[in-house]
Amino acid sequence: MQNTPIKLYDTSVIGFSNMTDDAVYALEQNFGAHHYDRLKVVVRTAQGSWITDIDGRKYLDCLAAYSAANLGHHHPKVVNALMRALVGNYASVISNVIYTDPLAMFLSKTAEFVPQLGPRFGRNGNKVMPKNGGVESVETAIKMARYYGFKEKNIPDGKQEIIVFNNNFHGRMTTVISFSTQQNYRAGFGPLTPGFVSVEFGDLDAVKAAINKNTCGILVEPLQGEGGMRIPPAGFLKGLREIADDHDLLLLLDEIQVGLGRTGKNFCFEHEDVVPDGLILGKALSGGLIPLSAFVTNAKLMDLAFHVGSDGSTFGGYPLACVAGVSALEVLEDENLAKASAIKGKELKQHLMKIAVRSKDITEVRGKGLFIGIEVKHGNAMMFCRKLLEMGIIVNDCHGHTIRISPPLNISESEIGFLAECLEEVFLK
Repeated sequence: MQNTPIKLYDTSVIGFSNMTDDAVYALEQNFGAHHYDRLKVVVRTAQGSWITDIDGRKYLDCLAAYSAANLGHHHPKVVNALMRALVGNYASVISNVIYTDPLAMFLSKTAEFVPQLGPRFGRNGNKVMPKNGGVESVETAIKMARYYGFKEKNIPDGKQEIIVFNNNFHGRMTTVISFSTQQNYRAGFGPLTPGFVSVEFGDLDAVKAAINKNTCGILVEPLQGEGGMRIPPAGFLKGLREIADDHDLLLLLDEIQVGLGRTGKNFCFEHEDVVPDGLILGKALSGGLIPLSAFVTNAKLMDLAFHVGSDGSTFGGYPLACVAGVSALEVLEDENLAKASAIKGKELKQHLMKIAVRSKDITEVRGKGLFIGIEVKHGNAMMFCRKLLEMGIIVNDCHGHTIRISPPLNISESEIGFLAECLEEVFLK
C-alpha cells in the first residue's frame, strides 16, 4: 500500500466536504469556542492570492492570515516538497532522542538566511530553536533574556525585567498576555506573570526611564500589526540598539508578522541597518502550510541559555514542518519576494493615498511594503471590511479603527488593480 495513489473522494467535492455553509456555521457555533468575530464566508479552496467558496465565488485574500501566507496559498514548490515527504515516509514526527536530516537542513538554512545576530558577542554564527506557533518562540526569547540577566548580569533569579511596549501583540499564552495592554486579553486570566515593564511604542526616553538594575532585555515588534499597523518614528530601532548596548541588554525583535519579506526587506530591522541580539520568526516560515516558528540568536547566547533538559518540544522542528520551512525560505530567495513586496507595496500605497485625499472617512494611510493600514475616522473599520467582503475582498480591522491590508507578496498587478478599484468604490462612492 505504501506510495500508492489513493482516490480522494467517492463523489465530486469542492474542498474538504460538500457540507452546506449553514451546516458549517452550526457546527462551529455548537462545538467551537466563540473567540473570533468572523467574516461570514466559508473557504473551500485557496490558491495563490484567492480563496473560493462552495458556489465557486472567488475572494482576493488581502489579509494572508496575518502574513502567514506571504508566499500565497498552496505555493507549488512547498506543496510538492510536503507531498514528497509524505509519500516518501520521511514526514512523521520523530523522537528528539535521535536525529533527522530535515531538521538539520532547516536549522542551517534558517541560521544562514538571517544576518549575524548579536555581533557584539562575537561573529559565532547563528543558532536556531524551532517551535510550533509563534507565541512559543516569543516565550523562548523571554527565557533567553531572563537567563542572560541571571547568568551574565548577576540579577537574582526571579527579579529579571524585560521592557515591552504598549499595544504590543506577541500572542495569547499566559506569560505573553501578562504584558499586553489590551484588557480583554488579560481579564480573568490571572494571576499574571511578573517581570515586564510596558512603555509607549516609539518613545526612546520612556525606554531609558524604565531601565533599572534588574532590566535584562527589550522585546519589540519593529512595526505593530495588531496594535493598529503602527510605524514608530524613524531611528527608533537604532535608538533601541544604542540603549541595549549602553546598558548591556538583549534586544529581541518579534518579526512574526513583519519579517520574511513583508515590509520590502527580508527582515524589518534591515530598514534601519540595525541588528538585534535575538529574532523571532513564524507564520510565513513554513509557507503557511504547517505550524512552524523559530527563535534565532547568536550561537554563543543560545549555548549559554539552553542545555540538555532546559527546553524541548515534541513537534518543534519535526520533519514535515522542516521540509516546509526549507522550501519556503528557498521560495523567498528564488522569487525575490522582499523586492516584490517593496515595489508592489509602493504602488498600492500610492493608490491608497490618492483615495485618502478624496475620502471623508480616511484619517491616514501608513505602512511599509505590503504591510499597510488604513485608519478610518469613526472607529468603524469593520463596516468597511464587510462592504469589501461583498465585493470579493478579504481584509480585517485592528481595534476597530484601522483596516489591515497585507496580501501575499506575489500578488499580481491586475490583483492590485482590482483591490484599488474596490477600495475606491467603498470609500468614494
